[in-house]
Amino acid sequence: MSANPEIPYPPHDPGLWVFGYGSLMWNPGFAFEERVPARLLGAHRSLCVLSVHWRGTPERPGLVLGLDRGGSCVGIAFRVAPERSEQTLAYLREREQVTMIYRESVRRVWLRDGSARSVPAVAFLVDRSHAQYAGSLTHEQRLHHIRQGHGVGGPNRNYVLSTRDHLAELGIRDGEVEWLAERL
Repeated sequence: MSANPEIPYPPHDPGLWVFGYGSLMWNPGFAFEERVPARLLGAHRSLCVLSVHWRGTPERPGLVLGLDRGGSCVGIAFRVAPERSEQTLAYLREREQVTMIYRESVRRVWLRDGSARSVPAVAFLVDRSHAQYAGSLTHEQRLHHIRQGHGVGGPNRNYVLSTRDHLAELGIRDGEVEWLAERL
């Protein structure tokens, strides 16, 4: 399988698919018809976004996940009924695009349900040109931001620990998240 470029959404809408790789996996906040483990190629999960709203403030930014280019990511694909597609997209844009750090994209994901199906899914990829992109931080710098971060969504520490726990429940290993969680 090759890189995963943006693809157009299909004209015959069987419903909207949404790819979750962080808190959307356990707290989607929208109604869905189907929840399936899935793999997205061409991007990986990374704590690379300075959070100045949900898990930090402008003065004391926290750190949250982004889908950064390269590699692959196992997460959850959610199928939303066609009649709820617009409402779900509006909700996701409000939740994910507070500071416009993500690029909304439709990417192909491979469902891990034994069907060998792939579906186009909305995913939010980090914009490396945005001021909040923090992909070059060291582990220690990431740990500092996580320890200091506290925003509208609560302590940044809780976000990282919850991410670790939910990834483990799904059988997903993430070395970066595990290393940071062990030190919190």
